[in-house]
Amino acid sequence: RRRRPPPPQSPLEKVEAQEGLSLHQLSGKWFLVGMASRCSYLAEHSHQLEATTVTVTILDGQSLGISTFRKLNRMCWEIRQHYLPAQAPGHFLLKGHRKNSKVDVVVGEADPSSFIILYYQKGRSISVKLYGRASLVSDAVVDKFEQRVRAVGLSEDVTYYFPTYGFCDAADEFHVLD
Repeated sequence: RRRRPPPPQSPLEKVEAQEGLSLHQLSGKWFLVGMASRCSYLAEHSHQLEATTVTVTILDGQSLGISTFRKLNRMCWEIRQHYLPAQAPGHFLLKGHRKNSKVDVVVGEADPSSFIILYYQKGRSISVKLYGRASLVSDAVVDKFEQRVRAVGLSEDVTYYFPTYGFCDAADEFHVLD
């Protein structure tokens, strides 16, 4: 009998979470600066990327309330998500509506005053997002982000940078997705 090979290591298992981070340092407004992902929708629509902001609030002291503001068909939308704490500090779980649609989230590196790098894994696919306290971050931070992207097997051709203008600050009650 042949033994089954061990399951391949999940890309997220190699990612170290930022140590010593207090959740409250993550709260407030962030701008989506860049994203690396093999998502085919992103590749096909990369010319239509919209300026995106995120507001983080701390719920019950351990989970994160995430409100994402972006335009869709020239209307401002708010998408609300709830990141639940996972086993380790800096690790979160985003549960989808379907039973098996969960996303693991890891805070990879952060300087809460200027930037944060988040990893998202759904199934075997991983993506990396760079958020800044301002819509522009330093070249050193961009270099750090690009190193992190390469470290999980993604490359420049699947790395996208977002517009630095045209942000939404709010959405009316009819344009909120929970």
